[in-house]
Amino acid sequence: MPRSNARTYLQLHLVVLAWGLTAILGKLILLPPVDVVVWRTLLAAVGFAVLAGLMGHSLRPARGRVLAMLGVGVVLGLHWILFFWSARLATASVCLAVMPTAMLWCSLIEPLIDGSRRWRLSELLVGAVMVGAVWLIYEVEVRYWLGFSVALGAAVLAAFFATLSKQQVAKDTHWSVIGLYQMTGACLAALLSRPLLENGITPSLPNSSSALWVVVLALVCTVAAYAGFMDALRRVSVFTVNVVYNMEPVYGIILAALVFGKAEFMSVGFYFGAGIIVSVVLALPWIRRWVEK
Repeated sequence: MPRSNARTYLQLHLVVLAWGLTAILGKLILLPPVDVVVWRTLLAAVGFAVLAGLMGHSLRPARGRVLAMLGVGVVLGLHWILFFWSARLATASVCLAVMPTAMLWCSLIEPLIDGSRRWRLSELLVGAVMVGAVWLIYEVEVRYWLGFSVALGAAVLAAFFATLSKQQVAKDTHWSVIGLYQMTGACLAALLSRPLLENGITPSLPNSSSALWVVVLALVCTVAAYAGFMDALRRVSVFTVNVVYNMEPVYGIILAALVFGKAEFMSVGFYFGAGIIVSVVLALPWIRRWVEK
């Protein structure tokens, strides 16, 4: 593997590791899910604005570009809201069981939005294997059908966000400016959704301990992680990003076990399924050559 590709893959894994940390922070932040999204995206928007200013990038792109970036941000905000909502309707395990299907949705959606390529058999096969591996890790029960359905909607929105974001990073707007407007759109989506999902219009303020974790969530797991994510999108396909993204449940559970101890240890089925995920991630280049030769 060329050194530049190896560095890109390492960067993606660090991004996914940071995203895996969000599950732990979600347990530490004592706020309603929608409020977590509001404060996360608000602080992240400020962080991106500061970075853009320090690097000398204009915060006033063309109006059409602003509206497009805000729109993609709304998709991101709705994705996060549906994810947390599904956790409330079912369990976090149900959410994580469904999210890797985003790879399959990307395989179907990206060729429709990006006319530069067609559907690939290898992507559909790998997507099916990854979904099966996650089902080995998490046993989704019939009684959670509503939470499962909401999480499925979150996965579809995640696929749209990744695909649309790739279209935006391909243009000349810097990632810090893209991040600013996407997070602003996500914050607006959360604020407008709050009266429907919570009591009242005004989001709750975090207490002193939760405030610290909100800052970590916003700056480390959002600003730093999305900077790495958008930078990597310039060099790899959305499908490749989503293959690595499927490591998030694995990283998240390992980090949770380190932080919370035995209460987070998983069954043998988890480690078997995680082994399949890791193997598919490592074997993806060979799978593509074998299927598409």
